[in-house]
Amino acid sequence: MAETQPHDAMVARRLRVVRQSKGLSQRELARRTGVGSGTISQIESMATQPSVSVLKKILDGIPMDLATFFSFELASVDTPVIRSGDLVDIGAPGLKYLLVAAARPDRKLQMLHEFYQPGRDSGRRALSHEGEECGIVVAGVLELTVGDETHVLTKGDAYYFSSATPHRFRNPGPAICEVVSACTPPTF
Repeated sequence: MAETQPHDAMVARRLRVVRQSKGLSQRELARRTGVGSGTISQIESMATQPSVSVLKKILDGIPMDLATFFSFELASVDTPVIRSGDLVDIGAPGLKYLLVAAARPDRKLQMLHEFYQPGRDSGRRALSHEGEECGIVVAGVLELTVGDETHVLTKGDAYYFSSATPHRFRNPGPAICEVVSACTPPTF
């Protein structure tokens, strides 16, 4: 019995958007899934259409189920407007990171609408990458550590620093912390 092929003409674009929104290279996704990076590259370049089982194996490495993969809306890259439902959540449990314009190829800017549940943080280890980032606290309390300095920011406070300096974000407060941030060049 032949395996069913996914019927979505946007598989290549969807896979690229999802992979990039999770900050994964084709090579890293291949390592996680056991599917060759050449195969992933061919799928994203529309040189081949994956079987359902191969696509499921790839999505298990993200992780994302097939229903979510085929149901999220891809914003048109031709429009300057991105509706709230088109923002892609690239967060983790307790962290919601809504990425603006995830489907736009070759973005020069990354913008996130972030929500930290009480006690949640950006990870045990400090982040460090090329570029600059800034943000403004919209609600709640944000503990920002940049290098050896820790700062507590509240509604209306903002930050701006070189992303090459190790940094970490944490919500030490009792309520959700909401932040709008930007980073260049994009890391997601």
